[in-house]
Amino acid sequence: MRLDFIRPLYERRGPYASVYLGALTGPERRSHWRGVRDRLNGHSGQADKATLDALEDEALSAAAGRALFATHGDVVLAESLREAPYELATWTTLPHVTPLLMRRGENVPHIRVIVDHAGAELTVFGGGSPRKATVEAASWPLQKTAQGGWSQKRYERAVDEVWEKNAQAVAREIDEQVRRIGAELVLVAGEPKSRSYLLHHLGTKSADRVTMVEHGSRDDHGQFEQDVEQALDEWLDRRRAELLERHQEASGPTGMARVSQALREGRVHAVLLPGERPGPVWIGEGGTQLATDRGELQRWGVDEPVQERSDSALARAAAMTDAELWFTDSVTDVAAVLRY
Repeated sequence: MRLDFIRPLYERRGPYASVYLGALTGPERRSHWRGVRDRLNGHSGQADKATLDALEDEALSAAAGRALFATHGDVVLAESLREAPYELATWTTLPHVTPLLMRRGENVPHIRVIVDHAGAELTVFGGGSPRKATVEAASWPLQKTAQGGWSQKRYERAVDEVWEKNAQAVAREIDEQVRRIGAELVLVAGEPKSRSYLLHHLGTKSADRVTMVEHGSRDDHGQFEQDVEQALDEWLDRRRAELLERHQEASGPTGMARVSQALREGRVHAVLLPGERPGPVWIGEGGTQLATDRGELQRWGVDEPVQERSDSALARAAAMTDAELWFTDSVTDVAAVLRY
């Protein structure tokens, strides 16, 4: 999982109010929020009225489950949840993001493509909200006919040329989007001939990321979406297995002390977590300042280390060093896949 979307949280100093709310509507939600606000207001005397007011505006603005993180009068991140993991309202030095990350799922930058003879419909997932685009190029002639006569072969050749030209236009758009968002997958459905032309004209980077999806047309997205979700799940399983294999083959660091050291040194490509890790760790203000031993952190130049949850500190360090974070049952303790 890439953590770019939570990085703004660490550009603001805490303490942070982290709030997880279930799905409630109308007066019930307002009454419930008053109880949550009271708990935050009485928590360790750290209440900040401007922050609580900002949280209230967000909490009451939607009926869906919400994960909210606020400090110094601003809601820095608000995410909708289909189901809150459990109700939580707390002040901490770092935002408590692990329940959000575990339920949000791995955010795989990818492109969904339904291609036909006239062009393609693209949906880009990555770098913000999903974006739809339609690529339409030459529109005539698109259909082959059985009219016969001396011009039949020439006409069919012209149709093929139009199909290929349209596939080239789609390929250029896909190449640009792959470059822009760093797409891991390009999921392609549609007309077999157009898919073949498209694959031929894609750049190497895009072509290496293509997975063909059996079902799907611009008029029927239902089965296409199911096939896409299955392809994404399979890719995620392969990615977890690949990271675990790299960790094992390289005898990568395991345990909080060794992983913390590797994060401080900027050597971690991915952190592997079995789930929430509430145990304490020492942190400083810097994104990679974490250690299991207070004295060790002081030797790294942190005058006054403070204690924080291990998983919160790991998420911050991973986000600030462009490391990935993956949850997997295949490890029993925190582990790391190293860059070098």
